[in-house]
Amino acid sequence: MTSMTGYAYKEISNEQANISVEIKSVNSRYLDLSINLPPYLSQLENRLRALVSEKVQRGKVDVFIRVKNFISNETVTADVEAAKSFYAALQKVAHALGKSDDEIPLSLVTAQNGVLIVNQEYDVEKYWASLEPVFIEALDTFIADRKREGENLYKDLLEKLEKLEKCAAFFKEWQPKMEGYFKDLITKKFNELLGSEIDDQRVMTETAAMLVKYTINEEIVRLLSHLSALRNEMANNPFPGKKMDFICQEINREINTIGSKNQFAEVGAMVVTAKDSIENIREQSRNVE
Repeated sequence: MTSMTGYAYKEISNEQANISVEIKSVNSRYLDLSINLPPYLSQLENRLRALVSEKVQRGKVDVFIRVKNFISNETVTADVEAAKSFYAALQKVAHALGKSDDEIPLSLVTAQNGVLIVNQEYDVEKYWASLEPVFIEALDTFIADRKREGENLYKDLLEKLEKLEKCAAFFKEWQPKMEGYFKDLITKKFNELLGSEIDDQRVMTETAAMLVKYTINEEIVRLLSHLSALRNEMANNPFPGKKMDFICQEINREINTIGSKNQFAEVGAMVVTAKDSIENIREQSRNVE
């Protein structure tokens, strides 16, 4: 079992750059992956996305790649013809204002758009050779962190499931007691009305009619089946989160029905315990991948 929350940070430095990788995630119904890269490395996004998608099924995952270059990747060229044109235009302005050519600073000419052209060249594959190993290391740490939290979730969920199974066993134990209670209740009513002239067949018919209305046998059978399915998902499905949420809905439905049919304080108290347990399981299942 794996949690949807996790965190990892790794960095590496070489003669070219310092590269850091940060990965963090929170809960989400689906895989919501966001990768933040320097613009000049945007070509690498699909590779990084593929690496994450291979190991992560659900969660809002944010990946931050930060690069601090130690070597300049810039080359500067000059457009001399553009510079001459700008200078000639500035001369006209200067003369019109009674100024000399000496008062036109070189910095004003070079500041004009297109006079100096800055080119940035990045060898993406060279960056990838440095980024890939540190990213994989960060991703492995991130997955390990999610699994560690998942182990804690599993222990907590298992405790709550065992508590819920005890509730189901209690309901099953009380089922025949409930049937006996209804039979005794109807027999007592007939005694009050008819005295010794009790029709056993009539008592059985009335008891059966009441049991149809109040029996919880079918609910118990379905509840036990759902609990077995939930335990199986937790034990065998590496990504049980979605399925667990669905099963919890079904379990909650059976518990509510048992509560609505119940006629005993003891069963009512156990229904409250069961509802509390299933709500806790359902809430925790939303943290499970």
